[in-house]
Amino acid sequence: MARCEVCFRHCEIKEGQAGFCKARICKDGRVVPANYGWHTAIHIDPIEKKPIARFYPGSKVLSVGSYGCNLRCPFCQNHEISWDDIAMEVAAAVAGRLTGEVSMENEKEPSIPELRGYASSTMQEDLPHQKLHSYTPPINPDDPPHPELYSYVPPELLVESAIRDRWMGVIGIAYTYNEPLIGYEYVLDTARLAHAKGLKNVLVTNGTAETSVLEKLLPYIDAMNVDLKGFTDRYYEKVLGGNREMVMNFIERAVKDTHVELTTLIIPGENDTEGEMQELTAWVSNLRDRHGKLIGRQVPLHISRFFPRFHMTDRPATEVRKVYRLAEVARQKLEYVYTGNC
Repeated sequence: MARCEVCFRHCEIKEGQAGFCKARICKDGRVVPANYGWHTAIHIDPIEKKPIARFYPGSKVLSVGSYGCNLRCPFCQNHEISWDDIAMEVAAAVAGRLTGEVSMENEKEPSIPELRGYASSTMQEDLPHQKLHSYTPPINPDDPPHPELYSYVPPELLVESAIRDRWMGVIGIAYTYNEPLIGYEYVLDTARLAHAKGLKNVLVTNGTAETSVLEKLLPYIDAMNVDLKGFTDRYYEKVLGGNREMVMNFIERAVKDTHVELTTLIIPGENDTEGEMQELTAWVSNLRDRHGKLIGRQVPLHISRFFPRFHMTDRPATEVRKVYRLAEVARQKLEYVYTGNC
């Protein structure tokens, strides 16, 4: 058994089993990222889609994602690759090949569902797999257990792809779609290589990670968008299965060394009051840089409209006027407030 140190859960994982996120498993008495290098999503996106509004606007990033997540948001827009059936099938297949057994919740024989556009469109199969920068993949990439669901992309190959795509306005790589920090080792290896090649690294995260993980990544991350999903412990714990204090600590540390933007998705009846927005933005406005200077008012906040999806189809879409009103409230404390999905 080994203890995972990535997030507040600190899962005690038995040999051959996976932690809560389904991406980190215990092998040979230590916790390793089973999803290292395995991608369920790879696209070229405008950087504004992350969303990041005030870092190289008009540019594009090569966006990649794997499987698994350490939250359980019932409205997840990427649930297929985060923690729904497809993600669990991928996780079970990878863990089964890695450990010689399948030990997952909702265990079942993997099928071959369609990914509806999640498959790689930029990979070149004739390029050889190269030696990794600092980490040996836990499974042989030439013998994947379930190739229809994902592609193995070593850090070197991903960086080469981003360099080839520069002619399309690509400035770097975004680690996104599922929660990238549950496989932070891959982010770290890739970001190091990308940084050395003059590429930008963008992290899109729920911020549910220890600052010790963040410290390893910060020298190579140029910008990030962090979900500050609400501002009550009830919402984080009862609805999302998360920890608000950990996210706040993560943001407080991140703003000291990199460009940070925040996103809050407004869910009717959950985090949609003006009072909560006032408390959230008051806290953001007091963030400080590494020299103690107040910079919070300049931290961009994206306020997004919710649409019914996944396990939360019983709620109506957020009223547009509600999103605009909350943006007005936010602008009392913050200089850069954006609305999304309206």
